[in-house]
Amino acid sequence: MLFTSIAFLCVFLPLVFLLDRLWPRSNLFLLLASLVFYAWGEPLYLLLLLASMAFNHGLALLIDARAGAARRHLLALGVAVNLLLLAGFKYAGFLLVEVLGIKGFAPPALPLGISFFTFHVISYLVDVHRRAIPAERSRIDFFTYVALFPHLIAGPIVRYAEIGPQLKARGRTLEGMTLGLRLFALGLAQKLLIADQLAPVADRIFAADPQALPALAAWGGLACFTLQIFFDFAGYSTMAIGLALMLGIRFPRNFDRPYAARSVTEFWRRWHMTLSRWLRDYLYIPLGGSRKGRLATGRNLVLTFLACGLWHGAAWTFVAWGAWHGLLLLAERAGLGLLLTRLWAPLRHGYLLLAVMLGWVLFRATDLHHAWLFLGALLGQGEASDSLAVIAPFLRPTLLLVFLLGWLAATLDPKRLAALRPLRQPRLGLVNAGATLALLALLLVVATAATQRSFIYFRF
Repeated sequence: MLFTSIAFLCVFLPLVFLLDRLWPRSNLFLLLASLVFYAWGEPLYLLLLLASMAFNHGLALLIDARAGAARRHLLALGVAVNLLLLAGFKYAGFLLVEVLGIKGFAPPALPLGISFFTFHVISYLVDVHRRAIPAERSRIDFFTYVALFPHLIAGPIVRYAEIGPQLKARGRTLEGMTLGLRLFALGLAQKLLIADQLAPVADRIFAADPQALPALAAWGGLACFTLQIFFDFAGYSTMAIGLALMLGIRFPRNFDRPYAARSVTEFWRRWHMTLSRWLRDYLYIPLGGSRKGRLATGRNLVLTFLACGLWHGAAWTFVAWGAWHGLLLLAERAGLGLLLTRLWAPLRHGYLLLAVMLGWVLFRATDLHHAWLFLGALLGQGEASDSLAVIAPFLRPTLLLVFLLGWLAATLDPKRLAALRPLRQPRLGLVNAGATLALLALLLVVATAATQRSFIYFRF
């Protein structure tokens, strides 16, 4: 069920928040609602989700009750089972067909959200093993943590320590409901009014033959995809944070204007922040982090981002995308970062945008050959056709306005806007409430009229 669908906006969401108010101290209803949400789009794999949650809940209790080698062995079992489950659905086809060359293998359909709920339960098992948290005795509370519908399909990746205590006493307030509704409306606007408006341009350009693509058209399509993927995923995360807040739960922030960064290192502190922290704490640091010399640090960094690429998808393009970012981070640690600090700030920002956009070619391309040809088109190696003829269908004033506003929204510091207005005026609360309701009404009209587009990160 899409957050942007009429079924969700007009039926599921109102019913959930109405009925949840009737049982303010129980998570059972929230769990059942989350399972209905999952079964709506993935009924065949609901039993798989339930089995995964039951297995990890029981295993965590065993880990918590053991010590020494038994504790470590149980953790290893849990991590292995979860990774094998993920690999069986997500990577079997890639390994057998692309790596081993076995033809004719048809991989099973990928369960919705498997990459996200797998990372949730692994972090939970590791934290229990580290004694950072006690194992949760309540099966309902643990199942609710994993299956909570705002983050179940596409994150943010939330650790149990961050929301476990909140599940015990969800503090639903009028202020939280109001702020949550405002965040949900903002995320919905990011998805419907920016990401979905730019998506047809990116789809058209990336579907074209790169060898017949003028450089201007290639750059235009890439710029549109750069904004599309940000507002698509950041929009989902903002909606998820808003929904959770309305339920009395605070999720961690997942984006902080990543395109305003001035290095790739800073970019990864701002982009998909919950994934970056997960990879740091559960992969990079256990590998040795930066404690064993420069060579080992470089190895750990590249391995972490190769894993990051594979987490996003089972294809060589995602491996190359992860390697690209890993090598850029390695270069910045080796001296490029120091050089960047001496450059004029706009040049540093330009470097970051160029590095990230070139990486998005690998992320978006159908295969490495397509990516290579598209990179060539960016350099002007496509046929000398009329660029305006290629992009003319998209040169509408409204689309150009969306594009410009999108770049401003993705990079402008909102604190600078806040400084331009008196935030403490008493009437501001009513103004914000009215603006939120007006925006939601507009978005409902847009959602009704528009073709529904799935979120990009749903396929991960």
